[in-house]
Formats: sequence, structure tokens, C-alpha cells
Amino acid sequence: MPRRALGGGGPAIFPIGLGCMGMSEFYGPADQDEALATLAAACDLGIDMLDTADTYGIGANEELLGRFLAGLKPADRPLIATKFGIVRQSGSYERRIDNSPAYIRAACDASLRRLGVEVIDLYYCHRRDPAVPIEDVVGAMAALVQAGKVRMLGLSEVSADSLRRAHAVHPIAALQSEYSLWSRDPEATTLPVAAELGTAFVAYSPLGRAFLTATVKTADDLAEGDFRRANPRFQGAALDANLKLAQALAAFGAARGLTAAETALAWILARQPHVIPIPGTTRRHHLAGNAGAATLQLAAADVAALDEMFAPGAVAGARYPDAGFAGIEA
Repeated sequence: MPRRALGGGGPAIFPIGLGCMGMSEFYGPADQDEALATLAAACDLGIDMLDTADTYGIGANEELLGRFLAGLKPADRPLIATKFGIVRQSGSYERRIDNSPAYIRAACDASLRRLGVEVIDLYYCHRRDPAVPIEDVVGAMAALVQAGKVRMLGLSEVSADSLRRAHAVHPIAALQSEYSLWSRDPEATTLPVAAELGTAFVAYSPLGRAFLTATVKTADDLAEGDFRRANPRFQGAALDANLKLAQALAAFGAARGLTAAETALAWILARQPHVIPIPGTTRRHHLAGNAGAATLQLAAADVAALDEMFAPGAVAGARYPDAGFAGIEA
């Protein structure tokens, strides 16, 4: 199995990770027993990077991973990535962004306690506060590396300029941003800069929040409390237009013996050799297909056809409601 480097000089990991956000919040009711079983199944399949954040479930997601890690031998533990910077109240999507050095230190200590580990493998600044220079943010994060609390540093949803400035302070192992067939903005700026710097690009929502799996037909398919109900791409005329794209993707994959999800993930891996997608799932039955996409090789003509099908501008609607853009630079 070809593996992908997590930053210059970083570990070589399975080409696909697991996003854990939905196991605690945002996508309807969560089943903790199934979530734990899904985490175990992911590791059995070879997935060795689990992605969480302190804001997912207001700490609950990190606690869930802590329960899972407690049952493993240290040598069997996957790489854990978590994040700081989004501050929310329980039950509310509204957020503020905090990048102050004091908050960074406190957030790291809190994440270590919830995860039950002595060191965080990859620690991201989840969102940027433009009032705090990126050099100060990364300086505070680098101090955590020097203190032995963090191994590698990452940034999320920052601009190419911020990435360059941050990397000059301390090596940035990973840049995490939304990237998929229906969110291709990073191709213009941040993807090439990350490749130039030797920074891995970790693609969250690589299946378009499940839209690219062709399983969402109407907003009624989403549970009450699912935040996608407020997402512009899942509403009204935008939903109708995007359904045509999802159906075209499913037909394209089926003609090649692939599911829509396998096709979407294989496209990312074929197109971007330094990208590590982290599709999220809350149930075991989705895992095998996602992990199996790492072994698929799309023909160059198929990659080009998908590029054209999902050309920038083809997808209707913004990728977040207004509140979701807080702290996003790119």
C-alpha cells in the first residue's frame, strides 16, 4: 500500500484518514458504541490517522477518542490530530475565534486530558483570528513542541501567504482545508504552496459532507439537528442543481464498477499526490469502501473527465452558512 508523508520528514501514513467529528455532533444523533466500533474497524483496515477537535461536541469527541485509545497498547495507537481555536457554547453553531497564546496553552492542556495522552501527534490552529499575527500563533504552538506536548504543527483554512509566514517560524506538517470534487478552490493557491513547502494537505469533507455519495436526495433525508439543513448547498435550487452532479458522478463510477464515494476519493488521490483525505463516517459499513479507494487507480482520461464534470463554478451554493466562515482565510 503506497503511503503518504505527513509533512517534510514526518511519518508515512495510510493515504486516507478518518474524520471523527460526526461521531459526536453536527450530523444528527450519535451512537457511541457504534462510534467506538467504527474506530476499531478503521484501525483494523490500516487507517492510522484519526482527526478530531476540541470544538466537536464541546470536548466530547476528544473524550470519545480518549476512551478508544485507553483500550489500546501504546504501540497500536493511531496518530491523533486535534485542533484549537473555535470557541462555542453547547447546543449552538455560533462561534468566536481565539488564537491568543494563553488560550493555545490552556486548550492544549485540556485536549491532552480529554484524550488521555501525554503528547498530541498533530496540533492544528483550527481557525484564524486576523487580529493575532500568524507568527505569534505559530510561536505559541512551537513552544508546545519544545515542551514535549505536541509533535507536529498544522493549520486549517489559512491562505497561502499565512502558510508561508507560519512555515518560516516553524515547519508546518499539515494544512487542513475542505477539498473535494465540489470544493476545488485550494487548487489555485494553497495546494501548490503546500506542495512547494513539503506540507501535507489534509482534505476534510472529501465526499462533500456525504453529498457526493449520492445518498442525500432531499433535505428530509437529513436528521433533525443536522447542520447540513442550514448549508446553502443543501437547500432549494442549489440542492436541485447539485443533485444532478451527484447523479452524474454515481453513473460515472458505476460504469467503472465503483461507488460514487470510491470515485470521489480516487480522484483526489490521483490528482494530488501530497493530499490525505479524511472522510468522516459514524458507521462501520462505510469504512471498507473509503479505505479501499486507496488502492484504486483512475485512468488519466477519467481524472480529466471528472475535472470537467466538476469544473470550478459547477457547484451551486456556498460551502458554509455565514457563521461557518468565521476564521476562514482561504
